[in-house]
Amino acid sequence: MSSQPLVEIRDLNFAYDNRAILKGINMSFPKGKLIAIMGLSGCGKTTLLRHIGGVLRPTKGYVKVDGKIIHELKQDELYEMRRKMGMLFQFGALFTDMSVFDNVAFQMREHTDLPEDIIHDLVLMKLHAVGLRGTHKLMPAELSGGMARRVALARTVALDPMLIMYDEPFAGLDPISLSVVGNLIRQLNDALGATSIVVTHDIQESLKIVDYVYFISDGAIIAEGTADEIRASVEPFVRQFVHGEIDGPIPFHYPGGNYQQDLNLRA
Repeated sequence: MSSQPLVEIRDLNFAYDNRAILKGINMSFPKGKLIAIMGLSGCGKTTLLRHIGGVLRPTKGYVKVDGKIIHELKQDELYEMRRKMGMLFQFGALFTDMSVFDNVAFQMREHTDLPEDIIHDLVLMKLHAVGLRGTHKLMPAELSGGMARRVALARTVALDPMLIMYDEPFAGLDPISLSVVGNLIRQLNDALGATSIVVTHDIQESLKIVDYVYFISDGAIIAEGTADEIRASVEPFVRQFVHGEIDGPIPFHYPGGNYQQDLNLRA
């Protein structure tokens, strides 16, 4: 990846007490590109997003966004940086007591001095971009799961962020909604000229839309490459993950004693 990076991660280490979560992570996220971070649950993917957003401080190393080291920023500088970021949380995380319109308008009202008539038009434009302009008066409880995720996506890009982060954006979606959301993530990234980071378990949909993939296992990068390179990988963990093989480096059976002895002991 030769484009100028918007996000650089160098020798990033992080631990909770003595439990290492991230172990010497090095990543680069070029401007305008859509990058996926994949791996099993608990491998450190979401922890990485929290470092990029400045929620966590590294034990060692750094995350640099737009030329600035995140953990060195003062509080007001960090808040200013976060205004340039968008975050789509798992399952959307819409405000349940606000209408669709007010959910999308929330950041505009909180972080800008735009007049309400301009906010009105911008909200409808964002909803139109995700195909849901007609839902602006509805409440989140009146939306399907896929529609709620698309509204959350409209809210995520409300301020035209330079960096968009997605934490499991495909979780719980039916195949049609999954494809719609995947295409929207790609289209919005390109339309905004943003850089997007997608943390996901969904291999097939992600490989259709991303420019590059990082695979994490046990807090370290074990493979990286384009979608075609990942599909062709002979690295055992990546192959098992991509092709959904039952057995491999991640075994089907949890470690235990001798099966026959266990049965005899029970008898």
